[in-house]
Amino acid sequence: MFLWSRTAIWSAAIFALYWFEPNRHPQAHRWDSPLIHDLGSFTDVWARWDSVFFVRIAEHGYDHSSAAFYPLYPGLVAALGRVFGGHYVLAGIIISLAAALGAFMLLQRLAVERLGADGAGRAVVYLAVFPMALFLQAVYSESLYLVLVLAAFVAAERGNFWVAGVLTGLAILTRVTGVALLPALAFLAWRQRNRLRALAGLSLAVPVAAIYPLVLWQQVDDPWAFWGAQDLWHRHFSSAGPFGGIWDALTNWTPSGAGPQHAIAVNVEGLVALVLFAALTAVAWRRFGTAYGLFAAVSLAIPLSYPSSRWPLLSLPRFGLVIFPFFLALAALSAGRPRVHTAIVSISSLFLGVAVVQWALWQWVA
Repeated sequence: MFLWSRTAIWSAAIFALYWFEPNRHPQAHRWDSPLIHDLGSFTDVWARWDSVFFVRIAEHGYDHSSAAFYPLYPGLVAALGRVFGGHYVLAGIIISLAAALGAFMLLQRLAVERLGADGAGRAVVYLAVFPMALFLQAVYSESLYLVLVLAAFVAAERGNFWVAGVLTGLAILTRVTGVALLPALAFLAWRQRNRLRALAGLSLAVPVAAIYPLVLWQQVDDPWAFWGAQDLWHRHFSSAGPFGGIWDALTNWTPSGAGPQHAIAVNVEGLVALVLFAALTAVAWRRFGTAYGLFAAVSLAIPLSYPSSRWPLLSLPRFGLVIFPFFLALAALSAGRPRVHTAIVSISSLFLGVAVVQWALWQWVA
């Protein structure tokens, strides 16, 4: 499943790039960079948008504008890219693909225990064809984050909270939303016979995650540079928490610099994703327990609490890609319902195809 889905997406991206090349975004030159040109179109098609930041960090380290991107993924790209003689895009793709393969395997393992072999197969299919699944092979941190989150859950459910704590810290070093693991795994730790020992193991996440401020202190002389780094994307903390992001999404439909049709399309996409993700969070909580529901809910609450003033639900569909309880919930909903399964696969595949074309042509997709 991993092989056919990645091959199909890669082939579609190359086809779109060459077939529609005259129609790529007219402003693409503003965002393109020599940093993300490596071995030609075959690899370069997977380096877009935020990939520039990841490769720049891998090659040259941090500055204040790149502090929003946490260090584990670009650090691995830096190490492997140097092994490859400076081919950082190739290194990023290989790391993403390897992590994605691990994520597929771990998701299947978790799903088999709860849904049986058939349900596990469906869960992995839904991940493979999710509309934002193209990011699992791009020079982005999604794959690495997803495999770390899944591994942390697997370790915690097997009672190994020392390993779960380290993996949680590494997940936070990959993306800030890794903090959503803490309440979820703390719930599992609290249910252990030796809860103090379990919580102590989970607390290892804190010193591991503290590596990032130390890196920023060393490189930009500001250990807290990541606090204001989201300003580049016009994000701000809402005093109303996640309800602020929801309210903005319902009321801010005309961002400056965007045509009305495009603005409506982007906002509708975000709102549909929000409604779907909220429903799947409820299903995951009820069907798989508090830990899974907590992880999904907090993972949604974090970006909703930091809405963008231009696009309140900016990147929310992509954020859903790494909230793995959603795929378990979909598999549970489609159990014994072949028409529901067919609808999920068909609709997801359709929008995945649209997203791949957008990505290849430098249209914003997230």
